[in-house]
Order: sequence, then structure tokens, then C-alpha cells
Amino acid sequence: MRTPTPVQALAAGTLILAAACSDGNEPTAPSNETPSAAMQGANQGAPDDPIALARGVPGFGGFYLDAAGKPVVYLKSAAHRARAEQALTPFLRSQGLAPSQLRVLPGRYDWTQLEDWFSRASAGVLAIPGAVFVDANEASNRVTIGVQQGSFARIRGIVERLGIPPEAIEFQETMPVRLLATLRGRVRPVVGGLQINFPGFLCTLGFNAVRNGQRSFITNSHCTNHQGGVESTPYYQPSQNIAPARVATEVSDPVYSQSKTGCPPGYRCRFSDASRAAYTSATTSTLGRIAKTAGPNNGSITISGNFNVTAEGSASVGQVVGKVGRTTGWTAGKVTNTCVNVAVSGTNLGQLCQTLVSARSGAGDSGAPVFKGSSNVTLVGILWGGIVNPNGSSTTFVYSPMANIERELGALTTF
Repeated sequence: MRTPTPVQALAAGTLILAAACSDGNEPTAPSNETPSAAMQGANQGAPDDPIALARGVPGFGGFYLDAAGKPVVYLKSAAHRARAEQALTPFLRSQGLAPSQLRVLPGRYDWTQLEDWFSRASAGVLAIPGAVFVDANEASNRVTIGVQQGSFARIRGIVERLGIPPEAIEFQETMPVRLLATLRGRVRPVVGGLQINFPGFLCTLGFNAVRNGQRSFITNSHCTNHQGGVESTPYYQPSQNIAPARVATEVSDPVYSQSKTGCPPGYRCRFSDASRAAYTSATTSTLGRIAKTAGPNNGSITISGNFNVTAEGSASVGQVVGKVGRTTGWTAGKVTNTCVNVAVSGTNLGQLCQTLVSARSGAGDSGAPVFKGSSNVTLVGILWGGIVNPNGSSTTFVYSPMANIERELGALTTF
């Protein structure tokens, strides 16, 4: 069981934080319980996954959208540009881009090499104090390792013994990962993005879903009475004090296991921080709706309408995604890293193949739905953490992708 303690602001740098939060006189938040882990790149489906589309191109070493939204591909030989254009055409056209806009950068390493080194580095360093995350970085054609200040020499020495070329590794100073657990009023029918309350804590309802005919919603595993494993956590919306009637009960929350491929020794891992709760028969809900505020990144938590979920998918480096959470509302920014293996300080849990986004989040946003678009949206996952500065503000959030959520919770009808 988690010990209920407030989420604390951490030192400067890059921190991924996931946990529910306290808000004035409202219930306090879950403590900092989260993962660290390792795994091999998860295959994701075309046409919204350029890495999966292009991995068969000779010498392919990564793909991303640059700061101007232009497509960039790494190739060991520019002679294979035509092959890359052909492979990436479904993704480019889905983004309103022409294959001729593709810019080719010289890649030193191909994607197979990067995935191999990513797997080795994940298994070799994430269990070591001071290591935070490992990423096969499609935007740099390198393996990026996030390391806490003061740990570079130790982690670098371990990497050297793994047989990975030093020039293939880039280190990034960062803070440790922890859990983050209005859109705070009573809303019926229930939609995604609203505040939910489970005993003693606040989180955000991710999205509504149907599984085997059962009306449900998805939120974080750490937004339950015990992270991993079903103990029938009760949920209230917006809170137990305001609306004492229970709206749902936890029914699915896979256990964390050391047997996951690449999970560091002594750790237990999963591919998503996700759980499912079944609605009571008396609670009305709307499938495919997420509460919408007046605009992104303006601090508003006043509901002005709804986003309509019209698809599920994934997001690539350089694409803009948004989230709606009970603490910071609608925030949006660009994806900076995908399929990152994350180590979380103070726990023996690991989250594998997660996505990082350069956008604000706050304690209590845990479980928030993450999506592409601004009206009719594509659901891409749920938030479970954020990068926190010394003053408690955050500039990056981390989410579990939809493919990983359904891998663990089963196929879901979401719209």
C-alpha cells in the first residue's frame, strides 16, 4: 500500500513525476510511487508510426518532425532517399506533407543497431542509482540516457562495459521520475478529463471505454489503492465529500512483473500506468468525449465544450499533442521522445516504452487523456507524470501510449 504523502517539488533539471495531488482542503495525493525499467522498442501500427513504416529502409536511422514541422529522416546513404519517401508516404500524407519535403540527414547508425544498444543500456543501467531513462532517440541518431547530477561517471563506466560505442551514447542531465496523482466540478454524463477522487486522493479521469460490454473509464494504476493488482478501489466524481455516491469501481489493473523483457534486476515492470474502473448502473457517461477548456496553455479549468474522440493512434517526435487534467487544464506541446524506458526514484517499479511531451502538467493531472488535434481528436494515451522544477512547476509530461494500454487492459472501444 502507498503511504499518502504530498508530492514534493524537486531540484532543477528534468524530472518525470506521476502522482495524484492535494488541492487546498481537498483530499491529499498519492505518494511518489513509480517505475524504472527497460524494454525493446514496441512495434506500433502504420500509418501513424513512421519508425515502423521506415525500419525496412536500408540504413534507416530515425525520423522526426523538426521545429518548423518539416519531416526529417536519418539515412546512412542518401542513395536510399526514394525508398524512404515511399515507405513514409502514408504518414507524410496523413500529416498534409508531401514526400518531396523530406529532408535527409546523414545517419551514423541504423535503427537495428540503436534498438540493440537501447535494450542493452536499459537492462544495464536503469537499476543503477542515478539513471533515469533510456531512449533510442530518433531525433539524434543516438541512444540518449537521462542521468541525475553527480552520476555521470558511474553510469558512463557501466555503459562502456556494455560494449556500446561511446560516440553512440549521449547523456542528458535530468531529475528522477516520480508519480503525479477545474474540471473539478460534478459533471454528468461523465466525460474524460474530469477530477476523480479515490480514498484520500485526487486524479484525473482519462477516457471512457467499453470492454466486453462493460461501461468503464481508464485512469492510472497509481490512482488506485495499490499500484498493480485489483483491490476494488472505489471512485467518486468530483469527490467523496461533494458527491458521496460512488460512480465506479476498479476492475482491471495488471500486476507489475520482473519477467518483462529488459526489466532491470530487482524491479517489477509494466508497459502502461493504466487501470480500468467499471461504472455503476446509476452513473451516466458519454463515450468519445473529453472535457474542453477555452484554449491550450492558458491555465483555464473552466469547461467550454468537449473534444470528440474519432480515432486512436500514436504520436511521433515533433508532433503536437495535448492533455486535459484537473490541475492545469488543457496544455499542449511537442513530443520530444518516444518509447523511453523510465527509472523512477524511490521505487522498484518500471514503466517501459513511454512518451515525453514538452508541455506543462501538475500534481493531480495523473490519468489525464492525451490526444492529437483540437476538435475531433485522436486518442494517444494517458499522462502519468511531469517534469518538475524547484518552484513546483512542470515543463514536460510523460504518458503511456494507447498501444501499451490496450496491450495490458485488452481491446477497448473508446468512441
